[in-house]
Amino acid sequence: MLKARRQNQKNKKLLEVEAKQAKRAAKVAAAGPVVKKEKVKKEKVVKEKVKAEKVEKVKKVKLTAEELGKADAKKAKEAAAKKGAA
Repeated sequence: MLKARRQNQKNKKLLEVEAKQAKRAAKVAAAGPVVKKEKVKKEKVVKEKVKAEKVEKVKKVKLTAEELGKADAKKAKEAAAKKGAA
């Protein structure tokens, strides 16, 4: 009985596949012949290089003695704070 059941299932599956293929073939036939579209080549756009304007270099300004003293004092203050925290 099991053998007959498997055979029945196999036949049923084959019939379903045949039906699907026939349906698909009918749909393709109804659509008519396939018309291929012509490929249109896009024109290549050539990018032009734009020359960048020269950027003027900024000269480094030397700090005055007063500004140097302020910077040193600030560094010393930060170092003392670190020593105190540690």
